[in-house]
Amino acid sequence: MIASTSSPHLSPEQYLALEETSAVKHEYIDGEIYAMAGATDAHVTLTGNLFAALLSHLRGSECRVYFSDMKAQIEAINRYYYPDIMVTCDSTDKDEPTFKRHPILIVEVLSESTTGFDRGDKFADYQTLDSLQEYVLINTHRQRVECFRRNQKGLWVLQSYSLPESQFELQSVGFTGELTALYENVNIQSS
Repeated sequence: MIASTSSPHLSPEQYLALEETSAVKHEYIDGEIYAMAGATDAHVTLTGNLFAALLSHLRGSECRVYFSDMKAQIEAINRYYYPDIMVTCDSTDKDEPTFKRHPILIVEVLSESTTGFDRGDKFADYQTLDSLQEYVLINTHRQRVECFRRNQKGLWVLQSYSLPESQFELQSVGFTGELTALYENVNIQSS
């Protein structure tokens, strides 16, 4: 994310209007907008592979899966983010065409420029969503999936999946996937 230095403080309504016509996607944090950087081949491929698997898995259910271009609104703290993948099963989310308020699953594919933010402040912001059950980070440097799950006490518990394990689980949507399928056609980026 790169701060947009030329923009004044924007209301959420002004931000949403700007995004409708902007050629560049921006995330919104408390009145400030941040341009989003382009993605690598690994990032796009991982996102696409998981989106396709989840789309097939959720077909016929009340849940909808979105990728990259759909915003998640965190109204309580005045934020809009573009998760790489988001699943919502809340019927009220169908009423808003440009953002969703009640995701149960959010997935971020890690990149050099966003890893710290995705693990830190962005995760803290996402935790304020009462609906969110699972936050997943996918590594582009090795086959590794980290699933943070909210337990019954409201605590976030980490479960990691990596080789030699062959499968990973997204409990919030009852999905089990193969690491080899997730990383199909992905050239692992070296650090």
